[in-house]
Amino acid sequence: MKKSLFAFAALVVASVGFAVAAEKIESGLEKGTGVPAFNVKDVTGPNKDGDELCYRCRYGAQPVVTIFAKEMTDEVAALTKALDGVVAKNRDQKMAGFVVLMTDNAEKGAASLKAAAEKNKIEQLPLTTFDGTEGPKGYKINPKADITVMMWVESKVKVSQGFVKGDLSKEAIAKLVSETKQILE
Repeated sequence: MKKSLFAFAALVVASVGFAVAAEKIESGLEKGTGVPAFNVKDVTGPNKDGDELCYRCRYGAQPVVTIFAKEMTDEVAALTKALDGVVAKNRDQKMAGFVVLMTDNAEKGAASLKAAAEKNKIEQLPLTTFDGTEGPKGYKINPKADITVMMWVESKVKVSQGFVKGDLSKEAIAKLVSETKQILE
């Protein structure tokens, strides 16, 4: 009886732990919200040798997917690679995107972005750095979120989702890829 009770208690604790780990994190602008301008330093894109620029401004009303990350992890690189493919397939709809590494050390961050772009053959999405780990002012990046993905079209947010490190699974990446339909309709 004690063994059964212990096994049941362990199952309950494991279930609660899983529910907490998979908890949805609200991060980024709310659906329907306008997307404010902000500057980044291009590391791998067409402006990599230039000054800071505003990709949000450059892309205007186009369908855009943006990944805000605190670190270029393998899971962020996998998401970036998957979305890079979606952008490549939807160039006829003028789909665009970019990755924003939010960092207090732009030089170190730039090195990790260059390595990820080369290793994963990321060609469509410019990888950029943003000065500061909190993200652009007004973007409501949750401090608990290691990764925030936002998608917009006509400068209005359609998708906004936050993740903690380790929760960006293959299934979550596939779901985000499918959600790009919301900005391509």
